[in-house]
Amino acid sequence: MLDINLLRTNPDLVRENIKKKFQDQKLPLVDEVIELDKQNRAAMQQADSLRNQRKVISKQIGGMMAKGQKDEAEAAKAQVNAIAEQLVELEKKEEEYAAEIRKRMLVIPQIIDDSVPIGKDDSENVQNEIFGEPVVPDYEIPYHVDIMESLNGIDLDSARKTSGNGFYYLKGDIARLHSAILSYARDFMIDRGFTYYIPPFMIRSDVVTGVMSFSEMENMMYKIEGEDLYLIGTSEHSMIGKFIDTILDEKDLPQTLTSYSPCFRKEVGAHGIEERGVYRIHQFEKQEMIVVCKPEESMDWYNRLWKNSVDFFRTLDIPVRTLECCSGDLADLKVKSCDVEAWSPRQKKYFEVGSCSNLGDAQARRLGIRVKGADGKKYLAHTLNNTVVAPPRMLIAFLENNLQADGTVRIPEALRMYMGGKTVLSRG
Repeated sequence: MLDINLLRTNPDLVRENIKKKFQDQKLPLVDEVIELDKQNRAAMQQADSLRNQRKVISKQIGGMMAKGQKDEAEAAKAQVNAIAEQLVELEKKEEEYAAEIRKRMLVIPQIIDDSVPIGKDDSENVQNEIFGEPVVPDYEIPYHVDIMESLNGIDLDSARKTSGNGFYYLKGDIARLHSAILSYARDFMIDRGFTYYIPPFMIRSDVVTGVMSFSEMENMMYKIEGEDLYLIGTSEHSMIGKFIDTILDEKDLPQTLTSYSPCFRKEVGAHGIEERGVYRIHQFEKQEMIVVCKPEESMDWYNRLWKNSVDFFRTLDIPVRTLECCSGDLADLKVKSCDVEAWSPRQKKYFEVGSCSNLGDAQARRLGIRVKGADGKKYLAHTLNNTVVAPPRMLIAFLENNLQADGTVRIPEALRMYMGGKTVLSRG
């Protein structure tokens, strides 16, 4: 959410940013907010004037009574009562104006960084850098479910009976591999100085609206019926939420956290919850990284975060690339974002396995996350998040890139201690 002062002082910047994001339908919101803010401030000024007037009259009543001016005192009391009624109405108006302003401000997008490429949608995202050699072997790479089934590691038919499409049973070595990757990701991030967390898997609505846009919420979140609770779509939601209404001491920044959680997503609008696949699903597990820092450090942390993901995947011998998200592909709260994509030798192309985002002060403003500087002044923190790894989607890249010609799957050295010393997965 933007600072209201920006709309007051530089509405053209806000309008230009909306255009850069190809959201012209939101342009009228700028003028609506400016007008509502003007009316709200007028109401507040009128209320302040009436409070001062009431204070003066209230003081005079005692003097009138002391002088025996009973009629004048009663008239003054009536005037005070009338002012009180006016104040009730004005305060109600202020609340209404504030609510209408906030409703509009919540959907006006954050000002994007100057380095973000301008483009209408994800088809105009820009490749940044490739890490590792994308190889297509001279033997066939089967569909990932076929690889898993050959290793007796997945049961989709039973999952459809219990839960429907978009769910799965992993078993045997594939289930162990799934857990091993998460354990390795946890230790990888701890070794890089991040504090490990297991957060709540449900959050309240005020946290949901603090960490994400309404469109994301509508398409992602599962609501717990009869309660003010939502299942998290990623641990970022509850990890950033833990700082709600907090004043952090500047010397305690940056806060660098890594968190494990299951994630639950409706995937509304997703093209094809697959009957045979684990790419786009309703539940998965993830290791995340979160940073809360000073504003001047957020871009440095942004670059460090996506590099962590690249380094992690390269230790597992998976080629990856980074893809800069263009303006039209950025969620409204994001200042800058890039996807980390893994190489698929079967499809001969890259696919998304993680996303790194700098949200500037957007979440901090919504949630009231402030920092107390050395000079005693308070300012809004910046927040960032990035995926370390999100199996089982990541298993697709792992299996395809480590599949051998004889149908076995090689276990890279970094993962062997988590797999009981196994060097390969073999058909059982």
